[in-house]
Amino acid sequence: MTLLQAATEVRENAYVPYSRFKVGAAVRGASGAIYRGCNVENAAYPEGTCAEAGAIAAMVAAGETRLTEVLVIADCPAPVPPCGGCRQKLAEFGAPDTTVTLCTTDGETHVTTIGELLPGAFTPGHMDRT
Repeated sequence: MTLLQAATEVRENAYVPYSRFKVGAAVRGASGAIYRGCNVENAAYPEGTCAEAGAIAAMVAAGETRLTEVLVIADCPAPVPPCGGCRQKLAEFGAPDTTVTLCTTDGETHVTTIGELLPGAFTPGHMDRT
């Protein structure tokens, strides 16, 4: 299964009764395994979970802490980038040069990297003196 297939498939499971905006994400762990996540809304909007965060949580739950590739898909006019919080989460588990592919359900794609999405990321290296 490819990242695109995994993200497209899991996107259908998104719980989006308020926005109706389904997002699917898939990350490849360092082992090569693929982990998937979809967005989950909540009536208290800030309490929802992004698809990228769900995929990362699945990866960590499986015992992996490094991702090597990311793909996000949504039904929108242009490829949708991860929110700021998810950019920081991706930076926590991936290298700046990790490929991030952003897709629409119509087939448009944009390829970028974690470093391009979050220049100047706060990293564990900033806490070396603690």
